Parts: sequence; structure tokens; C-alpha cells
Amino acid sequence: MKGKGLLSSISREAPVLIAGPTASGKSALAMELAARDGRVIVNADALQVYSCWRVLTARPSAAEEAVLPHALYGHVGRDQPYSAGHWLREAVALLDRPVVIVGGTGLYFMALVEGLAEIPPIPPEVRAEADALRAADFPAMVAGLDPATAARIDLANPARVQRAWEVLRATGRGLADWQAATGAPALPLSRAEALVVRPEVDWLNARIDARFDAMMAAGALEEVRAELPFWDPARPSSRAIGAPELVAHLRGQLPLAEAAAAARLASRQYAKRQRTWFRARMGGWRGIALP
Repeated sequence: MKGKGLLSSISREAPVLIAGPTASGKSALAMELAARDGRVIVNADALQVYSCWRVLTARPSAAEEAVLPHALYGHVGRDQPYSAGHWLREAVALLDRPVVIVGGTGLYFMALVEGLAEIPPIPPEVRAEADALRAADFPAMVAGLDPATAARIDLANPARVQRAWEVLRATGRGLADWQAATGAPALPLSRAEALVVRPEVDWLNARIDARFDAMMAAGALEEVRAELPFWDPARPSSRAIGAPELVAHLRGQLPLAEAAAAARLASRQYAKRQRTWFRARMGGWRGIALP
């Protein structure tokens, strides 16, 4: 992370936000800042909130959590509803102390610095209808969005499309309309030190592959095996990168080498989506070029 020069340039007083793609080294920087300034490390990764995953999501180890204070890691059950709104309420409650907020879920950061629309909960029957439509005819789900929302969201992201479809179905208002009525942000960008890691692609891909191999050596397959009795691919917690591929192996559908190769590819594709999103939405953040 470019060492002491980078650290010395980062505020000791303001809340620090560190966004970046998977495996880019942002957690290591957060730990350095927490140690230097006495900050709490606050998770902003939508998959590291789940208690069922530690190795596969690269959640901080138990030893790391014992050395420095961490928050919003591994505190949500596998089948427990958890949204950007849940995260925002919990994160805001921590802003009364020095924090470094780190992760790869851009929506969490935007909710914090731009505000989040107060959309009513989605009724279970609408969620069930959406689940069925997404599985049977995803293009029809895309076609059913209002034009303003369709122009704004990532139409290649099924979770985002389903969320937008559910909001329109349940409320009669498009997600873009709700977002246009968003209130003031809890932490305006002007009051934070906002950093986004922008790694060189080949360097990052090599790190992604090496980290997945390290995860496998650290017990990722055993972690997935423990989840098999509870596995439901429709759950948000099941979106852990590499989990579906390793489940397929454990069910005899893929040799381990093929499952591992597919998981590495899924991780690289996920990082590409993250980089694209950060470029589009975080132009005002300070970029950190790596290596």
C-alpha cells in the first residue's frame, strides 16, 4: 500500500472510508490506520456480515479481531434479512467514535455519503413472486422496470434488478423515483476522507488467484461443506464468491480443479464489476493506484 507516505497523507481526525475491489489490500490499510489512530474497523462488505462465512469471504481472522476493534463483521445469520438500510443504521450508530469504514459494497458507501431512500419493506408475497419470475424469465423482469430505474441500475446484476422490480411492484413507484426523494446523508463526503483503491488489473487478478488458493489451504472447502445442509442458492448469503462452485463440487457435479478454476474466474469477474461501479460512482473520491 505504498507505506508510510500514504499513511501520513491520510487524516487522523476525519472518518476514513476505504472502498476497493476484492483482494486489493484495502483491509490491510484499514488495519494500519486503526492501529495508528485508535479507530474501529467497520465492515462495508455485504458478504462479510454473515456469520456462516469467514474464510471464503476473507473476513478478518479471529486473531485480527482480537488485536483491533472490528464492527459489523459476522453478526448476521445466514437466513436473516439484511439490507443497505440495516447496514446504514448500524454504521451511523458507530460514527460517535473514530472509525475506518472499509469494504467493497459500493451501495453501502453511497447510502452513507449520499443518503438512502426510506422504501417500505417488501411484502413476502411480492418477494415470492419476484423470486419465481427471476428464475423463470429474467428478461421479463428487466422489461418490467420503469424506464428511469432501468437507465440507472446495472441490468446485468440480477439482485439489483429484482430489488428494483420488487419496489415498483410493492409501492407503485420506481426505485429511481424513491431515490430522487432521498434525505440528507448521515456523513456527507465533505466531512470524510474518502479513498478508493484503483489497482492495475493484471496485478489484482494475480492476487485474486493467490488468495483463493490460500483460502482453500485455510479450510474454505470445509467451510462450504458445513453450509451444505442449509444451502439455499436464493439467499443473499449464498452469493459468497466461490460458494456455488464449491457446492457443485461437493455434490459431485464438478471435479475440484474445475470448481476452483470457476471460483477464481467468478472472483475476477466480480472485481471487474466492482471496478466499473467505482469508476462510475466514486469520481469524487481520492484514488489510490496500485501497485
